Amino acid sequence: MLGVISTDEARRIARDRGLDLVEVNPKARPPVCKIMDFGRYKYEEKKKANEARKRQQQVDLKEVKLRPKTDDHDVDVKIRHTRRFLEAGNKVKITVRFRGREITHPETAQRQILQIIDAVQEIAVVEQNSRIEGRTMTSILAPKNKPQTRSRPGEED
Repeated sequence: MLGVISTDEARRIARDRGLDLVEVNPKARPPVCKIMDFGRYKYEEKKKANEARKRQQQVDLKEVKLRPKTDDHDVDVKIRHTRRFLEAGNKVKITVRFRGREITHPETAQRQILQIIDAVQEIAVVEQNSRIEGRTMTSILAPKNKPQTRSRPGEED
């Protein structure tokens, strides 16, 4: 910590030590600078950014598509898909697409969406209630808790 010194003096000190004068905060008055090895500083910052990216959880939005005429057994299959997506930690968008005059009976689609929501309510939370947009009715579910990551042999929690 050197305190407030002139730019020329700071450059001379940095040159004598074989380091660089790096401006850390240009908006401060006076600007804040550090004497350091700039190449090593950039390397350390890059390593920190990569490490943060590795630890970050990626959440995808998976889509389950239905039609009002989808049979009960097929809806059960869609429920299993929804459950698998949620357990993996992904959000799920349930889409019911209307064709022709099916749009006159939105309660059928609403019933299907509620059936799926009821089946996965212990592991999911409704992020967006069902709503009609054009010829589709959609609802979005999100997992209640974080996905269970499988630990590798030899790793301890």
